[in-house]
This record gives sequence, C-alpha cells and structure tokens, in this order.
Amino acid sequence: MQRRMLSKEDEAAAGSDEIEVRREDQDKINKFSRLHQREIGLEDELKVKHKEKEDLDDISTELELADEDDKIPYRIGDSFISLPLPEVQEMLSANTTKIEEEVSVLEGKLATVREEMSELKVELYARFGRSINLET
Repeated sequence: MQRRMLSKEDEAAAGSDEIEVRREDQDKINKFSRLHQREIGLEDELKVKHKEKEDLDDISTELELADEDDKIPYRIGDSFISLPLPEVQEMLSANTTKIEEEVSVLEGKLATVREEMSELKVELYARFGRSINLET
C-alpha cells in the first residue's frame, strides 16, 4: 500500500469544506474496517488451502510411480500408518475433493465480503469525497 502526503492545495480544500461525521457514517467506516480484516483473514486461509491442494497433487503424482505392492506411510493426525497404495490414493482423492470444496466456500465468502466493501466504498466516497481513504 502506497501512502502519499496531501499537497497544500488538497489540504486547504479538505480543511475548507469539513464534513461532519455522523454516527451512521462512523458505523459504516467501522464495518468497512471489520470487512477489510475479514478479507485479509480469508485471503490467508485461501492461500493455505491452495498450498495444501498443491501438495496433495504433488503427492498423487509421486504415488503414480510407486509399486502396487508397496506400503505407503500415510499421515493421520500426528502419526503415520502404512497403507496399501490403492487405499492411500483413494484417501488422497477424498482429501483433495474436500479441500476443493473448502476453497470454493472460502472464495464465496471472499466475494461476498468484497461486494459489501465495494458498496460501502461507494457510499462513503459519495459522502466524504477525497477526505477519506478506503484504498486497501
């Protein structure tokens, strides 16, 4: 995020037509701030899920080279259990599907949050103009 100082003209213009901040305006500003924090959290969670899916895809690719008779160590919780290759591939497939569903849910939530933020931006910029900065 890049910040800039106001020029003397901008500062004078902003100071000359001060707008009173009403209670509902402050509520909208606070809601925008909460939504922005939620957006950051959802983006971080989404990155983690994408990384997990990528890791599972890599593991699936590696398992294609394994011998059918091999026992593959599979992590369940904090321990590893040796399982036959077909069973491990089935579990990986189920986990990949689960993560894809979680990603789509997170993307939906993120889209909703961004939509709400856009609506609030429009309302707040209409009220305050250049005297408020909502760029995230």
